[in-house]
Amino acid sequence: MALLGLPVRRRRKINQEEEKKPSFSFLLRVFRVLRGKNSLLEVARHVIGRRNQSGMTDHQAKLRDFQPQHSYFVGIDSDGCTFDTMELKHKECFIPNTIRHYELQAVSKYAREAAEFVNLYSKWRGINRFPALVMSLELLAERPEVQQRGLKIKDYSSIQKFIDSGKPLGNPSLKEEIEATGDPQLSRALEWSEAVNQTVADMVYGVTPFPYVKECLQEFSEFADMMCVSATPVGALTQEWEEHGIAQYVSVIAGQEVGSKKATLKAASERGYDSDKFLMIGDAPGDMNAARDNGALFYPIVPGEEEASWKKLADEALSRFRDRSYAGEYEDQLVEYFLKKLPDTPPWKSTGK
Repeated sequence: MALLGLPVRRRRKINQEEEKKPSFSFLLRVFRVLRGKNSLLEVARHVIGRRNQSGMTDHQAKLRDFQPQHSYFVGIDSDGCTFDTMELKHKECFIPNTIRHYELQAVSKYAREAAEFVNLYSKWRGINRFPALVMSLELLAERPEVQQRGLKIKDYSSIQKFIDSGKPLGNPSLKEEIEATGDPQLSRALEWSEAVNQTVADMVYGVTPFPYVKECLQEFSEFADMMCVSATPVGALTQEWEEHGIAQYVSVIAGQEVGSKKATLKAASERGYDSDKFLMIGDAPGDMNAARDNGALFYPIVPGEEEASWKKLADEALSRFRDRSYAGEYEDQLVEYFLKKLPDTPPWKSTGK
């Protein structure tokens, strides 16, 4: 839809609503907003066209239909990698909603510490929101300070089963599971997830890509196919990448509804790229693992040193990738430095506090 003429917040609101199951009243509201910009038929096609005859979502179909145009491939993560949004999203959007929906007000200090460690300052940085939620609650339940206050953490065993199911870890799959089971734990998780999306839509806008990102994407586009490979919902990704003029460089924007990063890279790798012409750029060990599992190279954007990382990519690593001298000692040194920045033990455990 041609939403570019609307204010940023209105566009974000519409993009988020489109991720929900559409109703006639919602369709009518969208039509009223877009009157004079699109026909009702065009809006209906955009909103209702969720699944094709095989049951595949439109987002998954785009990945399935992807055809290489180059012999090189580059996958690029978004939050914390392309955009400086990780701190903003987690500290202002995710964590307040976790405290609210899981009734952690009495231990909010410790809830923040657990969630910030998992999502921002550990080797789990950048993992999907649902495993991150479970891990944060697990760490919180283990803390003596929380136990001493007598707070019982809400049961999350059904969320873990959903994570282990192998289904795409996004709201659409979660809704289907709730419709099938009526599980109240999953309903709470969905309410939390949708509230996070709403807060992100209201809070996160105007955050530009890191310096040197556009320059790198422009140069990559001369010889490589590119995809955005992220655990963020597709609607939010599309909004951010289009808002800042970088969606033009990628063939597919693959978010959580499409599948895991590993699955997205696997689908891309099956197009026949040589392993030393297949690169994933990310800011988290999960990005690296997804690359490794598919025989791909990995370029790390070091948390806290993002601008320097993109400059290094622009100045030297990109040309090394292009001339096929990136793999080996050069990549190993970059990865070693990157991993040292992300611990696997929370500071309150390592210090005994």
